[in-house]
Amino acid sequence: MSCRRAFPAMCNSRGGALFLLLLHSVVVALVSAQGSNKTSLWPTLSGKPPLVIARGGFSGLFPDSSSVAYAFAQQVSLPNVILWCDVQLTKDGTGICVPDVKLENSTDISVVFKNRNKVYDVNGTPTSGYFSLDFTLKELSNVVLTQGVYSRTNKFDGNGFQILTVQDLAKAFKPSGLWLNIQHDAFFTKHNLSMRSYVISVSKSVIVNYISSPEVNFLRSITARFNPRTTKLVFRFLGQDETEPSLNKTYGSLLNNLTFIKTFASGILVPKSYIWPMDEALYLQPHTSVVTDAHKEGLEVFASDFTNDVPFSFNHSYDPVTESLSFIDNDDFSVDGLLTDFPITQSVAIDSFAHLGKNASTQAKLLVISRYGASGDYTGCTDLAYKKAIDDGVDVLDCPVQLTKDGTPFCLSSINLIDSTTVAQSRFSSRTTTIPAIKAGTGIFTFNLTWSEIQTLTPSIASPYSKYTLFRNPRFKNNGKFLTLSDFLALSKDASTLHGVLINIEHAAYLAENLGLSVTDLVLDGLSKAGYDNLTSPKVMIQSSNSSVLMKFKDKHNYDRVYKVDENIRDASNSAVEDIKKFATAVVVGKESVVPENQAFLTVLTDTVSKLQSFKLPVYVELFSNEFVSQAWDFFSDATVEINSYFKGFKVDGIITDFPKTAARYKRNRYIETAINDTPAYMSTVQPGSLMQLITSDYLPPAEAPFPLLSESDVAEPPLPNASEKTPTSGPSGVPAAVPPSPSGQPKIVSGFLLPYLAMLLAALFLI
Repeated sequence: MSCRRAFPAMCNSRGGALFLLLLHSVVVALVSAQGSNKTSLWPTLSGKPPLVIARGGFSGLFPDSSSVAYAFAQQVSLPNVILWCDVQLTKDGTGICVPDVKLENSTDISVVFKNRNKVYDVNGTPTSGYFSLDFTLKELSNVVLTQGVYSRTNKFDGNGFQILTVQDLAKAFKPSGLWLNIQHDAFFTKHNLSMRSYVISVSKSVIVNYISSPEVNFLRSITARFNPRTTKLVFRFLGQDETEPSLNKTYGSLLNNLTFIKTFASGILVPKSYIWPMDEALYLQPHTSVVTDAHKEGLEVFASDFTNDVPFSFNHSYDPVTESLSFIDNDDFSVDGLLTDFPITQSVAIDSFAHLGKNASTQAKLLVISRYGASGDYTGCTDLAYKKAIDDGVDVLDCPVQLTKDGTPFCLSSINLIDSTTVAQSRFSSRTTTIPAIKAGTGIFTFNLTWSEIQTLTPSIASPYSKYTLFRNPRFKNNGKFLTLSDFLALSKDASTLHGVLINIEHAAYLAENLGLSVTDLVLDGLSKAGYDNLTSPKVMIQSSNSSVLMKFKDKHNYDRVYKVDENIRDASNSAVEDIKKFATAVVVGKESVVPENQAFLTVLTDTVSKLQSFKLPVYVELFSNEFVSQAWDFFSDATVEINSYFKGFKVDGIITDFPKTAARYKRNRYIETAINDTPAYMSTVQPGSLMQLITSDYLPPAEAPFPLLSESDVAEPPLPNASEKTPTSGPSGVPAAVPPSPSGQPKIVSGFLLPYLAMLLAALFLI
């Protein structure tokens, strides 16, 4: 086998050694020892841990079935990871690893061989495309693999990864297990190419551990030729309403005859929905008995379709580790293996989290701070969001304090009610105002309504990634009630597991100058009345992006004061940090202030965290979400990988998250305090810039200017103005009379019909 055939990127002008070095640098450590999950017997058929089966290698990031995908899968997965090859036959009868019988979606064949596409009957359907059987292996040596899923990055397509034969895969990677999937035996047989002859022949020179197929006749034809102790045959189920070509029966009906399947197979491979079905709204239904029924028949059960970057059940809160655990760590069963595009996720689930239990202890010094409670699951700052955050194990529960028209402090994610309620569709829709000092455009602000009026509003869950059709818990999008500050403090005080509460204060200067309301005084009074002045637990943390606000709490020595840097920075001058030390005891920065991104690839680790920590300032980082589009490609569409890298790799002291369950569970993983040299690769940390080094120059994104240095002038602010003693009154439209006039001298209120209904329309669009 030539170097160019198996590892074309290693044979280009940059040299093979460099490519291997760059690929190696993507992970900190590559280990060969089996993981430490030595629990009692698993409820798998064998009693051993489930297998991780890497479909086309690490195909969630790299071109499916490419050399880099297979190599990376081995590096970041459990040591016994199984490499999966979808076998297609060439014109001269060679088996190649390509994900589909049609080649154009996963290779550049349509560019190399223009106008050689044909139309064939595939399982009764006329299908146009570039088929492997029309090309010899020599012809395909000019074709390279590309990313076939358009929502995934194509930045690695320039490396020229050539198509591998089954022998290439086996000899180059020497996998601990090799799985050949034969999807279209009947199709190739119709064109005088025998999959049966091929797999029997290749098994004489290559150890094949698993052979799967959705065609009964194919598996029956080879049963006698393979020793089940060496090669296991697996019947692959397709959609329940699809028809199996050999018997002309639906796969759903065949599920009722597992005894028959046992006559020619030792296992079944089923879509995960066969085990955990979902309703049309993507909520889980009770699990089926497929696994237990198959185990009773002596059949192993493998589940397929695990991808981190395709929406799955809302019950899993966009957390792929949670989804995997539901198949391997429940009270009733465990599947025997998981077929995945992202094998790092299932490796982590099996070896780091399975069988831990919610009460597993941890000594990790990572502070998990909520963002509006568990706002990834319920409307932020509602009783439901707060109670779930507490149940999920959050360390610090947050309350962004807003003020009502009658001066009641309460918790709400935004001063603009349109952001988290259906106020724009309510009887208060005419109370829209324009206040440039707070935000561009119009809004209906908390101080436009009294507390009793706000209590009549319906909450509305935020879905920040709705443009990607990723919505949050739509069945409960309008559930819950908002809490006053005193209600929030009472709830927090009763939660024995909480480490602290974080009170976030913004817009204090505007409220004091224009509305005569002192939010700092109201917060101090609320904390005092709730007894927090004399408490050591839960601890009080006051957060603001305004130093003048934090200065108001400086005399409260038992309160932590958290300064939020509301711009991206790469470092901070010593004088700026010294100024921060005068009014703050900790700092919040955005993720890109720690590691900037360029087109969703990490670039370089900044000096922000190390500089602030050198002045004894803990650094908390925001925002950590579970939706895969919120994460850089380097984190493999897995929130756990991202959290692990920020904590163990980038050394942050705390994270702010709208999915606290994921972060709290992370703190209980088996490798949380393991030394780097003893940490398995799937729990190692991402190295910023390493993936970008694997991108060829013609695919590199344009370089971006570095973020600025935080300077002393960025931190300095005038003192907080005193609030006037008068109580603000309301104009005829319910808008505070203290709202500053516009340049024309007219009050900044919206009259008439157009803008209120425009606000209602925009709000409705965001809810779709």
